[in-house]
Amino acid sequence: MNFFELYQTINENQEQKNNILATALEGTEAGNRYFFSEGELLGKTASGELDEEFKEQIAGTTQSGILETTQGKFFAEHLKRQAHLVICGGGHVSQQVVELAGRVGFHVTVLEDRPYFADRVRELGADQVLCDAFSQSLERISGSADTYFLVLTRGHRYDRECLEKILHKPYAYVGMMASRGRSALLKKQMAEEGFDEKALDEIHTPVGLSIHAETPEEIAVSIVAELIQTKNQTKKTAGYDPLLMEYLTGVREPEQPKVLATIMARRGSAPRSVGTKMLVLGDGRIIGTIGGGCVESEVQHQCLRLLREGKETARMIRADMTAAQAEDEGMVCGGTIDVFLEIFR
Repeated sequence: MNFFELYQTINENQEQKNNILATALEGTEAGNRYFFSEGELLGKTASGELDEEFKEQIAGTTQSGILETTQGKFFAEHLKRQAHLVICGGGHVSQQVVELAGRVGFHVTVLEDRPYFADRVRELGADQVLCDAFSQSLERISGSADTYFLVLTRGHRYDRECLEKILHKPYAYVGMMASRGRSALLKKQMAEEGFDEKALDEIHTPVGLSIHAETPEEIAVSIVAELIQTKNQTKKTAGYDPLLMEYLTGVREPEQPKVLATIMARRGSAPRSVGTKMLVLGDGRIIGTIGGGCVESEVQHQCLRLLREGKETARMIRADMTAAQAEDEGMVCGGTIDVFLEIFR
């Protein structure tokens, strides 16, 4: 299959828990990709057959990185989707969480049964707002390994209503705003009625990191910090944001020449992590970012050079930001990144 078809397959299987994309980095096979979902090979851009040992090596990786395999050097990338934060309740703390969580990369959905508060969180930037009874709205949320549920309702009975629905779904995190006494009582009542005690014990409540927060703004900071802490415990890369995926699947400008730049390794205090991606279009436009500043500009020029020269389809480069350059760019300190460039075809 071609690249567009491969990424369509990846896009269709983003709900799966374990997705690995293996990219060849050397020789005539450089740039060829193999997509594994739940251990099964679902797509590849190469025509050759794979030996079983290679499949086992890829499936056995526990985090993203470069590895030597029986079929050469590969970048094995454990993909994750954009984290989806589902907030039950649109009150004052929720409103502050909506703004902060959106800024740090969460896709935010708010469930609220009061039209005024639903309108308010929509104005503050929630990606989706469902204005209906909590139980009805939660029926429309499927949940996944990248879904974070936050219960910030206005009353004990609504907390219970939400938890009863949430605990039957897949999720990465469940947090509830309540006092220790109130949360202990609710857990005790639900356990007596047959809910899984282990799942109840894992609910983050009182919610948020302990920073002695008092105001809605401070409480929101503690909650979003806890969400980030939980999210970043997983050893996966950032995957593909929705706009980037539209270009990679051919939904947008399929005829436009393009080069995909992916950070394969980093040293020092480079600003972005392994797996971060940027697409450079033939006319110089950039989709995504690998950190900005002079390093990103250099990578952009290298991508355009790869297109212009037409001698190779893929190339590994090293971008080096010295401490002095980092200071000029307004960053704390410098580092280096190895970036794999490949003409998207």
